[in-house]
Amino acid sequence: MNYYFKTKINNYFFTIVEEDNFITYITLDDLEIDGNFKKSELIAKTINELEEYFKGVRTRFDIPVKFQGTEFQKIVWQEMMNIPYGSVLSYGELAKKVNNPKAVRAIGSVCHKNKILIIIPCHRVVAKNSIGGFGCGVEMKIKLLELENNKYERK
Repeated sequence: MNYYFKTKINNYFFTIVEEDNFITYITLDDLEIDGNFKKSELIAKTINELEEYFKGVRTRFDIPVKFQGTEFQKIVWQEMMNIPYGSVLSYGELAKKVNNPKAVRAIGSVCHKNKILIIIPCHRVVAKNSIGGFGCGVEMKIKLLELENNKYERK
């Protein structure tokens, strides 16, 4: 069964999508989704965990997610989930971790295609000499990093 729910968390409007008991989207986009508009049990748990994250009391998530992408994208997203709260990796460092050190630009593309914001913490991936981009805007990336007590310096 597919469900979606739109909610406001910490002054941001999120769309959360559940498909077959997995979260497949957490986005700031106002998506038009095929499915039932319902706050399912899993969506309610996801909202609760995101609220705890924004309050600074949650550093890890217990939400089942389902990656939707190529094998390379899935490998990169899985590795992103291993980046500890409050830490960052450069695109190049992440490329090395997935055994593809020349794939720096591809890593950036995979970050941009992440549809499960925060739980897959693409905001923790930065450029070598700058903060890099973010699909929701650089200011949002900075806010998330600051929330995690990462005093990332803009260069």
